[in-house]
Amino acid sequence: MKPVVKWSGGAALLLALAGGAWLLAGQRGALVQVVPVARSGIVQSVVATGRLNAPARMDIGAEVTATVLDVRVREGDKVKAGALLIRLSDAEARAALVQAQAALAEARGRATQQASVAAPVSTQAVVQAQAAFTAAERDHQRARELVAQGFFPQQKLDDARRTLDTARSALQSAQVQAQSNQPSGVERTLAVARVDQAAAAVQIAQARLARLAITSPVDALVLTRSVEPGSMAQPGHVLLTLAAQGGTRIDANIDEKNLRLLQPGMAAKAVADAYPGQPFDAQLSYIAPAVDPQRGTVEVRLAVPNPPAFLRPDMTVSVELVGGVKQDALVLPSGAVRDAGREAPWALALQDGRAVRVPVKLGLRGVGAVEILSGLREGDPVIPQTEKALPGDRVYPGPAAAGNKGFEVPSGMMR
Repeated sequence: MKPVVKWSGGAALLLALAGGAWLLAGQRGALVQVVPVARSGIVQSVVATGRLNAPARMDIGAEVTATVLDVRVREGDKVKAGALLIRLSDAEARAALVQAQAALAEARGRATQQASVAAPVSTQAVVQAQAAFTAAERDHQRARELVAQGFFPQQKLDDARRTLDTARSALQSAQVQAQSNQPSGVERTLAVARVDQAAAAVQIAQARLARLAITSPVDALVLTRSVEPGSMAQPGHVLLTLAAQGGTRIDANIDEKNLRLLQPGMAAKAVADAYPGQPFDAQLSYIAPAVDPQRGTVEVRLAVPNPPAFLRPDMTVSVELVGGVKQDALVLPSGAVRDAGREAPWALALQDGRAVRVPVKLGLRGVGAVEILSGLREGDPVIPQTEKALPGDRVYPGPAAAGNKGFEVPSGMMR
């Protein structure tokens, strides 16, 4: 005998409502949350943390081993280019310089003597030797004639010939000596060379003495001091560290994904962590040509045209590079745009109860938001990436989207 099921009126009504709700839900699809395309202001910026740096940092040391006699600066002192920083023991170097200067004076004196005394004397010696040779030549000619006539013996002619040969030799010697004392002669060349050698020796002595007086190469700020009077300075040991004056810069590393947003000359705002309430202006001046493969960052430098007085080298600084600003733009949250970093970004829009893939063109990209240049209109509902809907799915908006323009909330779904 089959059991008989009896339905009361209330149970039948509940069953009918449940079936209708199930049928309605199947027709409408999955429930999703949506965000509308809104009109708002947007700022495209890149944020990074860096450190304040000087245009150049120099380690100052000694070129020779010597005792430190005096240290003229301390940490925090500002020095001018050429200012004396450290003086080393220099008594021996000073004596060597005096000796070299004396040798130079002697060489110059000998050169002057050669030009003003030796050269004229050698010229006169040629004149005298020429006269003696002429006289000896005449005597030899006379003796030869008299000997031929029998007035003088042969011995007289031999004596005259020897006298003539001696005079000729003396004349040749005087001529050679005079030639060597001329401006282009050997003696003059040697005298000039000795002066040049002595002058070079003075320069060497001066250079050695200069090494013992350590000066600042540029206008700078003294960062560290690791030497005291009486200590021994040695090559390779850092005595002072200087930071060059004349400009302040910020060194920072920015994620390589933001490289396309960077342009030399971009304006920036910087804030030192030690003074958070006092921002100052900066400007992007350098972008490294290569990316750090270990960290995936690119090094940048920012110039600080008007650095505040409180800035110090190595301060930690937060920087915001402003790439663009719009006061009235169509904006979507970053999470609602898909493939934003690729060539063909798109959004999943809600159109006529279905999820539809819509290509979009992006503009400025701010923190958590992107500008929509084309593809969507103001108020269009877009399904963010957090939802599980796929293109073509039947969907309907959740309660949070009830006020969005461009779609209607099905009746009976609002509570």
